Amino acid sequence: MMNRRSDEFRIAVLASLVLAAMLLLAGKLWYVQVARGEEYTSRIRNSSQVSVRLPAVRGEIIDRNGIPLARNRASLAVEFYLPEMVRDYRARHGEVPMRNYRTTVRGMMTEKSEPDIVKIINEAVMPRLTQLGLARDYNANQLRLHFRNDTEVPYTYIEEMDFDTMARFAEHDVGLTGVNITARPVRRYVYGALGSHLLGYVGMPSEIDKEEAGRFNFYQPDTEGKAQIELALDADLKGTAGARILQRNAKGQIDGEIERRAPLPGNNVQLTIDARVQYITEKALRAVGRAAAVVIDPRNGDILAMASVPSYDPNSFIPVISSAGWAELTGDATDPLINRALSAYAPGSTYKIPVALAGLRAGLDERRLNCSGGVRFGDKVMACWIASKNGAHGTLDLQSAIRVSCNAFFYQYGNAAGIDEIVAAGHMLGLGEKSGLPLSAEASGILPGPEWMRVNRPRERWSSGQTANVSIGQGYVLASPLQMAMLTATVANGGTSYFPRLVDKVLAPDGSVIRQEPVKVRANLLEQGLGAEQIEKVRRGMWDVVNRGGGTAPGARLAGYEVAGKTGTAQFWRGGLKDNHTWFIAFAPYDEPRYAVSVIVQGAQSGGGVAAPIAAKILSDVFKMEEGAPVKIASLAPAKGSFQFVSSVDFGRAIPAALSDAPPEEFAVSEGMVDAAPPTVRPDADDEGTVKGKKPNIFQRIFGGNKKKEKTPSSQRP
Repeated sequence: MMNRRSDEFRIAVLASLVLAAMLLLAGKLWYVQVARGEEYTSRIRNSSQVSVRLPAVRGEIIDRNGIPLARNRASLAVEFYLPEMVRDYRARHGEVPMRNYRTTVRGMMTEKSEPDIVKIINEAVMPRLTQLGLARDYNANQLRLHFRNDTEVPYTYIEEMDFDTMARFAEHDVGLTGVNITARPVRRYVYGALGSHLLGYVGMPSEIDKEEAGRFNFYQPDTEGKAQIELALDADLKGTAGARILQRNAKGQIDGEIERRAPLPGNNVQLTIDARVQYITEKALRAVGRAAAVVIDPRNGDILAMASVPSYDPNSFIPVISSAGWAELTGDATDPLINRALSAYAPGSTYKIPVALAGLRAGLDERRLNCSGGVRFGDKVMACWIASKNGAHGTLDLQSAIRVSCNAFFYQYGNAAGIDEIVAAGHMLGLGEKSGLPLSAEASGILPGPEWMRVNRPRERWSSGQTANVSIGQGYVLASPLQMAMLTATVANGGTSYFPRLVDKVLAPDGSVIRQEPVKVRANLLEQGLGAEQIEKVRRGMWDVVNRGGGTAPGARLAGYEVAGKTGTAQFWRGGLKDNHTWFIAFAPYDEPRYAVSVIVQGAQSGGGVAAPIAAKILSDVFKMEEGAPVKIASLAPAKGSFQFVSSVDFGRAIPAALSDAPPEEFAVSEGMVDAAPPTVRPDADDEGTVKGKKPNIFQRIFGGNKKKEKTPSSQRP
């Protein structure tokens, strides 16, 4: 009897436990399916979906007339989604091959383990790509680093897919998990090397926004500006990213797209540059091997052209530059990446113009000084250039001294004005300081004086001889072609010193103005102790340089237009060989100036024989353009640099006159600087990334080389 009751009790307890378990299970089912049913349904749905970030579309860079200089084009790339490949390999083989590597963690060398992504790709992906003739060599070390550090970002296997490759991808079902064709916008510099030192270039971002990347299964980053306008106005130019939602089937393969949010373009940047004037200027500069020129509108300080040779093609950086291409650019002794228009050089006799203004401001209007071939300062005689011809200029006034560029006159004139007055005039004209342009690597130049010497040369003492040296643009004084162009514009317009302006406005994609950059005045010389008639004395002296007998720049004369200018030649030596810096500054037309020009040529005989004809060619072609002659802008290949010494330039001949032998390259010394983010460089393939038994593509079969169809105007690439 007792056993029967005990059994009944056990059955009752067991039934209670079973009932409690069933109630608990029912409650759980209600909680999952009813209380949180929508949330779990969403999780299931999301686990079968793949989100892909679509990179933003950069805005365009256009000239003052709306001509596009930098825009976008579509590019097809083959990308590897590396985590997908690892998961697929594990699903097929049960495990993935692993490899050890050493890295630094908190300052200590540590051994870690990771999937051998190179072995996975070479075993699971390359055989199929080789079979279809789609395999390409790659850099295995770069692939490993990418997998280790950028799992959110697809690895770009083929950057610019040519038509043959695209056709075969479309024709065959590749059937490889993690291999995808992506269409993305890439930069196109419409006219090749034209304006390359202004526009700059773009590349892959230096850092990825991890928080944003975490919201996507796969993250395609935006390109970012690396140099010049592309860098300085990157925040305006970059657009808004879009997204794709893809459906994954039960096998984990992508079935198709179920949702797309298109990326939005960034704002457009309109420059003050006139693409026609830029083209004219760059073509004229190619008569020599190392030079720069700036063209300014003296009525407002707008930069109409800024050119530097040698140059480079920013398209060669798109989407990435090869390691060989980058080595060629950085190893070129003529420095094609340097913007010489913003670099500082001894200005030579062109500096007599600000010294003339300083003397007039000091009341030396009627001062006449004698040139006997030289001037003594202490125990040193400083010669005038005419002394080398056994001559003397005699007694001169300011206007005549500018015309014949008499050094002896300006030695005395500068000392009579005083170094403090020269420094004050220099500050009004923007010398010795950066302009504030949105361009990198701009040199401030040097406006030397006693205070500058106290800070920079504390063991030296300022002397009258140093003032004399400054007065002819030698010694410590340095100025950029941009600064000399702005100085010329100030004289041309009668005394208003503007800040240079390169960006005119920022425009929304619909054309509405978001930001207008104002015209800024640095100083009005008429309010700083100078009169209009005094400035006219300097202007007349510059007119005489070009148009009167004895002037140093008769080669700058133009039929139908009055040009005023000033030559300069600063002696410079490169490795024991003469490498003079020759200058010409000018404005025209004389009565109502519309253009102020500054030209510097390195490695030339004289400003009058080399720089002046280049400036005259620029002005002549610009005036023809104004008269209705068409300027057909074409894509420019990079201008090649040279160390050839140029004796003269004559645009009436097919070849620049009197080019002597080039000095050897071991004498090449860089005088400029590049201040830009490193470009995205594509490393060469290594042994592990060399595909064995790959089939050549159609271009290799026809031409026998690794040819790739050009999709952009060709010239060259940060």
